[in-house]
Amino acid sequence: MKKYLVIVAVVFVWTATVYADSLNCREIGAWPFGPSYAVALDPNRHLAFVGSGGGVYVVDVTNPASPVKLSDAIHTRGIVKGLAQNSNRLYIAAREAGLEIWDVTNPTTPTRLGTCNTPGAARGVAVAGSYAYVADDDAGLRVIDVSDPANPQEVGYYDTPGSARGVAVAGSYAYVADYGSGLRVIDVSDPANPNEVGYYDTPGAAYGVAVAGSYAYVADADSGLRVIDVSDPAHPNEVGYYDTPGAAYGVAVADSYAYIADGHAGLRVIDVSDPADPNEVGYYDTPGAAYGVAVAGSYAYVADYDAGLRVIEFYGVGVEERFQRTANGSPLNATIVRNVLRWEKTGDRRPMTDDGSEAFLVDVTGRKVLELKPGENDVRHLSPGVYFIRSGSGIDRRVVIAR
Repeated sequence: MKKYLVIVAVVFVWTATVYADSLNCREIGAWPFGPSYAVALDPNRHLAFVGSGGGVYVVDVTNPASPVKLSDAIHTRGIVKGLAQNSNRLYIAAREAGLEIWDVTNPTTPTRLGTCNTPGAARGVAVAGSYAYVADDDAGLRVIDVSDPANPQEVGYYDTPGSARGVAVAGSYAYVADYGSGLRVIDVSDPANPNEVGYYDTPGAAYGVAVAGSYAYVADADSGLRVIDVSDPAHPNEVGYYDTPGAAYGVAVADSYAYIADGHAGLRVIDVSDPADPNEVGYYDTPGAAYGVAVAGSYAYVADYDAGLRVIEFYGVGVEERFQRTANGSPLNATIVRNVLRWEKTGDRRPMTDDGSEAFLVDVTGRKVLELKPGENDVRHLSPGVYFIRSGSGIDRRVVIAR
């Protein structure tokens, strides 16, 4: 009996720790087949492409809480390290196997279109127009013409001083996360003759990069997130940073948040609305080691190594959840809706909101997205995710819009 009681106590403590290790985030779904280093999304078709060793799962995430496998037919010649999806084509950085291109028009029956053997070990890939840009480890940046996907051809390259691990493209520039030498800015306006115009030597080991507006966001391993002003590509300059608790390997930026795949520290959500002062507003300690991340709406899709794909919902910090109480004292639960949200007045003297309306729907940042009228309200035009009903009396209810 004493041994039994000790075991129960240990389990209880462990469970409490797991549930406590999060902020403004929760895991809602998973596809637990790894090892996974990379994930890409097709948000228009609600598809996730999940790297798993030497292959890719195609997963339907129409309901992010319940991913459904559509295909496991993508088998690569090397380990999947990077993924990019564009116009129903999937571009795979497959280490020593280089670049592979797959047709995913029909996600249940993907077909290989072509391959290009790069001289290094392909670790990251970005696509813009008719070109794929491959972060090829010790072989630097490789520029591949993919206008004929059955016969992709390298047309140019730039041998970065370090080991190219990640790449993002914006305008005429490729931004390379170059392990050992930081961020390299490469002019690719002439794909046959890419040349470096500027660089910033980050303090850590650059693994991943995302670009939004005038800033490049670098996942800098043990040095966390570095925010680099690239408005002048010839003189990139760090304006802010956030030292995450793990090792930052991957980064995605959506709205005013940077989502960091932070190794054994899981997913970290950093508010970058003030680039000079990034701060953490959410996190979830995933069960594996987070290497890659992609974002759609309020959901982050994390490539979590041996734990496969983890779908993490970020609630945001724009809404303070001080729910009104029911008669028995319990808080109102979340309401899941699909096409129609029904709202009713609770009385003739319901307080007005600041703008004079009786109630409206807000997103996780607190932004008003829909004024509510009594009865049925059409929400088909809103993206799936978490919303809140706000009235003059405060936040009344959490609403999850599903598809």
